[in-house]
Amino acid sequence: MPNCFSHKTNLPTLKRFSAAVVILASASHQAFAGGGGISGGSTEFTQILNNGQLVQLAGQSAQQINNQITQISQLAQQIENQLKIYQNMLQNTAQLPSHEWGQVESDLNQLRSVVNQGQAIAFSMGNVDDVLKQRFQSYTDFQANLPTSTNFSATYQTWSNTNRDTISGSLRAANLTSDQLASEQTTMAQLQSMSESADGQMKALQVGHEIAAQEVAQMQKLRGLVSQHMTMMATWYQSEQSEKDLAQARRQQFFQSIAPSMTGGQEMQPRW
Repeated sequence: MPNCFSHKTNLPTLKRFSAAVVILASASHQAFAGGGGISGGSTEFTQILNNGQLVQLAGQSAQQINNQITQISQLAQQIENQLKIYQNMLQNTAQLPSHEWGQVESDLNQLRSVVNQGQAIAFSMGNVDDVLKQRFQSYTDFQANLPTSTNFSATYQTWSNTNRDTISGSLRAANLTSDQLASEQTTMAQLQSMSESADGQMKALQVGHEIAAQEVAQMQKLRGLVSQHMTMMATWYQSEQSEKDLAQARRQQFFQSIAPSMTGGQEMQPRW
């Protein structure tokens, strides 16, 4: 049986237990000290039994109190565990105090603006194919309307300016992306620092999303550079093809021209 004298909260029980022990001892002394007959001894013995039951009840009450104390301790532990769970939930759902998205939109707008200057043909043009056809005529166009010595100078000037401005815009775009590397490195350094200091699942996910957004931005800039490079190469090849078509159209015109008639003149005869 658990020791009912081991806790301060059992003081009323201890008092009742002490009283029962005193009564039991007094009854035993009266019953067995020769102080009464058979009937009196029987009465005293019944009293002893009653006192024994009282002691038993006192022990059961002490056991119940100990059980209640144990249950309260377990409940307090459960509450503490629940508080830790809630604390972890709050930590895992906490969001970043600030976000670092970089200057993606501004950088892309600068890239579009740089390549679209002068008479350059840029990838950002909505009608780039129509502009290319207008500035560089095809062989069919030259056959229908061959440039003369007067207007060919303006045509060639348009070809030259288009090629030069397109090449220049492509180089400026490459230079712009090179200048943007410094700010991009700063952005990535900040994201790395935020990733190292993330103390919850939500913060870690948000940093991962921002890093993924930076990767998408880099892909967009790379697509812009590749598209402008393709535009520059297409413009150059188209100008080369237009020059060949013009030369072929002129040769064809030359060989198809009709020579002046040699008949109807004065016959040449020797005169002496």
